[in-house]
Amino acid sequence: MQSLPWTIWAFLSAIFAALTAIFGKVGVADIPSSFATLLRTVVILVMIAAVVVASGSWQPLGSVSGRSYTFLVLSGLAGGASWLCYYQALKIGPASGVAALDKTSVVMVAIFAALLLGEHLGPRGWAGIGLVALGSVLVATA
Repeated sequence: MQSLPWTIWAFLSAIFAALTAIFGKVGVADIPSSFATLLRTVVILVMIAAVVVASGSWQPLGSVSGRSYTFLVLSGLAGGASWLCYYQALKIGPASGVAALDKTSVVMVAIFAALLLGEHLGPRGWAGIGLVALGSVLVATA
């Protein structure tokens, strides 16, 4: 699975994220958003478990470091909170606006990565981040 460049994986992620918004908007129409998120999460769990088994990626739980567990749990909590908020927003708002504002996470990742991980973007990178922020707001308020 790792033979493709990261850019291809990121682009595929964007395609599936777009489909998540479209399918989710239709799926959440007649049920509570938290229940829709639960159903989606169960499907994700089964799918990822199948991928781990099929790819031979399983490893003993004791071989995972405490640091990895801590940050994966924090990531899971943040992801769960994100999905709950996303599906609630989809339930009551337009998919294009919800997805556009959700993409301001790109801006937040750049800021957090600079502050917390020491990553650096040059002027061109920060200009791009500014355009992402502006574009997200323009689409969400159109």
